Amino acid sequence: MIGIGIIGYGYWGPNLVRNFAEAEGSRVVAVADRRCERLQLAKKRYPSVKTERDPTLIFSDREVDAVAIATPVSTHFDLAMQALEAGKHILVEKPLASTSEEVIRLMAEADRRKLVLMVDHTFVYTGVVRKIREIVASNGLGEIRYYDSVRVNLGLFQHDISVIWDLAVHDISIMDYVLSSEPCAVSATGVSHVSGEPENIAYLTLFFDNNLIAHIHVNWLAPVKIRQTLIGGSEKMIVYDDLEPSEKMKIYDKGITVKRDSPESIYNLLIGYRTGDMWAPQFDRTEALRTEASHFLECVENGQRPLTDGSAGLRVVRVLEAASQSMNKRGHPVELSAGGGSA
Repeated sequence: MIGIGIIGYGYWGPNLVRNFAEAEGSRVVAVADRRCERLQLAKKRYPSVKTERDPTLIFSDREVDAVAIATPVSTHFDLAMQALEAGKHILVEKPLASTSEEVIRLMAEADRRKLVLMVDHTFVYTGVVRKIREIVASNGLGEIRYYDSVRVNLGLFQHDISVIWDLAVHDISIMDYVLSSEPCAVSATGVSHVSGEPENIAYLTLFFDNNLIAHIHVNWLAPVKIRQTLIGGSEKMIVYDDLEPSEKMKIYDKGITVKRDSPESIYNLLIGYRTGDMWAPQFDRTEALRTEASHFLECVENGQRPLTDGSAGLRVVRVLEAASQSMNKRGHPVELSAGGGSA
């Protein structure tokens, strides 16, 4: 039985506690949060779980084998490093850390101590995103041409990170999992409408070495909640609507055909439109966090490398860093070196 300690019982922490409490092979030993009222809620729901205001008490608890961290991003590195130094396996809420340098240090420490380091890229563990990866990998859409996403809502405003580190991180992690290529450059623009606070609306464009292009629109000031993604291929296209209760993913057999009257002609370009069927594939509807918790426990038990390991976290953080740099330059593209680092 793997003992789990949870740090942070705010927005995401209760979901972690619930899933680890219900997962086979694990036991939630302790929950830490600096707010007494949050600990009272945890104690009321889970009377047998120890509650602590000081997270270091979880690191020193011999009953705790692994720690899940769901705290503000600015605290991720310090808490994760302390957990590793105490010999605990770790699962860290997205993004893994505030800088790529911090991620690299966490990866090195985890490797040195042979501990599991996993980042909570939750959407990677959804049945629908896994199905999309399967379809893309089997060339079911043909050559991928674009990824276009809108992820907007009213709030929750974060005080230590911009909207791209809060919302765009989801799409960047999905693309990292689904697509076979990494971006080579990023352009981003955004503004803050609250004095002294990070940007609350942003637009990101990711460029790839081939003709693939990605665009992400994120916003904390939208009057409605939208979670919609279009993935276009040369043969078929996907519409993924995460708020759709039943048919979250639809595949459209639509596209264009391009031909010329003769190879040397540059004027007689003919474009035809192809319209076929639409269908909604079936996929696993298990709660993503349940799948993720089980995967984390399996990695701890068997010494496996997680699907969303430190390397995946590093690639995502490097794109976020490049996007932040570009946003500070009013959209000037920032190149990414091989492996995802900003040049």
